[in-house]
Amino acid sequence: MRTPSICRIATPFIAALALGLAPGASAQENPPSIVQVVALDECDPTTFNNAVGADFCKNITLGASTTLSNLFLGVANKSPDPGWDFEPDSAVIGEGGILSVVDEGGEPHTFTEVAKFGGGFVPPLNEPGQETVPECLGGFKNIAVARTRILQGSTIQVSNLSKGEHLFQCCIHPWMKFKVTVK
Repeated sequence: MRTPSICRIATPFIAALALGLAPGASAQENPPSIVQVVALDECDPTTFNNAVGADFCKNITLGASTTLSNLFLGVANKSPDPGWDFEPDSAVIGEGGILSVVDEGGEPHTFTEVAKFGGGFVPPLNEPGQETVPECLGGFKNIAVARTRILQGSTIQVSNLSKGEHLFQCCIHPWMKFKVTVK
């Protein structure tokens, strides 16, 4: 007679306890109060710094980089570089929770709330025909955009989001998108 493995039986219960949930509850019923979002990119320091200025790109990834011209070429071909991304792409958070957004990429990004996803304020980084969303207009001259800038190695926190769905994108690299549902 085969007896059930204690690990197979205990694992769901232990996982629920580790998440702070009562047995049988789900993460949707008891969403976290803080979610970390990581901004990533793979800028090539040589080509980016030659074009934009010394020390602009501080890429520290090993063996992974994209030249500035290849970044623009990918966007023009409607296939933006997937190395520029927010991780995770979406999350559920409890009301009153905090999004802690850290830039672990090599260059600056924004984490700007938008009504709908669209283009950013750097036209060559918008896909052909993509219009800049109103929230990104004016670039860093727009105080609302400037407040959402995340420099390499820094963190911003977003809190006090109302219940419902909220969309965020990078106003520089508009294919970097994040959706959060506040429960």
